Amino acid sequence: MSSKTYLIGLLAASSLLTGCVGTGPNTQQGAVTGGALGALAGAVIGNNSGSRNALGGAAIGGVLGAIAGGTIGNSVDQEKGTVYGAHGERVVVVDGPPRAPAPIAETIPEPRPAANAVWIPGYWDYRGPNYVWTGGHWEIPPPLSQQYVSPHWENRNGTFVFVRGFWR
Repeated sequence: MSSKTYLIGLLAASSLLTGCVGTGPNTQQGAVTGGALGALAGAVIGNNSGSRNALGGAAIGGVLGAIAGGTIGNSVDQEKGTVYGAHGERVVVVDGPPRAPAPIAETIPEPRPAANAVWIPGYWDYRGPNYVWTGGHWEIPPPLSQQYVSPHWENRNGTFVFVRGFWR
């Protein structure tokens, strides 16, 4: 493999791996799908050209396809008003957190699956313009964890963020 082909492949991989950090699911899906289709098309075109450079064509096609697919997917994420940040936070740009429906009554199943298992109550998970019920479940705390923080909304300088539950 020539150094030029290696460099193109490295650039393509770094573009694909870093282009989707902190973005929504449609952006990621669009980038991956676009990258795969672009790589396939680039490989075919590169192989059928006079130079028979399938790898270089695949790398260039993959990068261009990922950019195009990611851009289209990102427009869908933006239309839904949802941008995803670190740790699965859903950053929702609204005037205030949308009201969740009333909690659904749950019966905690017995027996406890392990002596250290903790019951995590069900909650309304915010997904774009709607809430979806996530039922309660038993969970064994990760090592060194002392407290479960329930899902909640936070106001971060006027931007409301839905924070999923986590252990600390």
